Amino acid sequence: MKKGIGVVIVVLLAIGIWLFWMIPGERIHKAQQFKADGTYDYAVILGAKVNGEVPSLSLRYRLEEALAYANRYPNVKFVLSGGQGLDEDISEAEAMYRYLTLNGVAVERLILEDQSTSTYENLLYSQELLPEVAGVTIISSDFHLARARFLARQIGWDADVVAAKTPEVVKMKVLVRERFALFKTWVFRK
Repeated sequence: MKKGIGVVIVVLLAIGIWLFWMIPGERIHKAQQFKADGTYDYAVILGAKVNGEVPSLSLRYRLEEALAYANRYPNVKFVLSGGQGLDEDISEAEAMYRYLTLNGVAVERLILEDQSTSTYENLLYSQELLPEVAGVTIISSDFHLARARFLARQIGWDADVVAAKTPEVVKMKVLVRERFALFKTWVFRK
């Protein structure tokens, strides 16, 4: 009898782990299919770590995608969204501003949002800076887009996306962490 209960527990645990990995994984993959095409007038670039005053590799990949998008769609304006962490010398928004202006994006196309400390705040505070719009383009790391799109819908926006690659050195860590973050977001809606 005890052996049977142990087998049931192991099977249920295996199913739980499988569901934990597969359901969010499918959402993470599916979100990347909503590719931006210049439809929206505004794109929100979600911040990531700044090392001193230098964008981390994750942020640099986001900025490279944003720069390509800016060149492809010269009508689009960008909200650079990200506050300053305790170990950052400047805000993520300021680091993005420096990178994009150094690479030829006109200052008039850039809006800084430098107070946010989470994805939800990135979007909420960005929304406060924009005129009433039905939707935006979200530029972030590929793993992050499912949660970002979900949160955009929570504040009343439709969203298409530009996916930046995730650095290989952090890929497994962020994919696991993002699954927990997605579950938290689905439960608490922010």
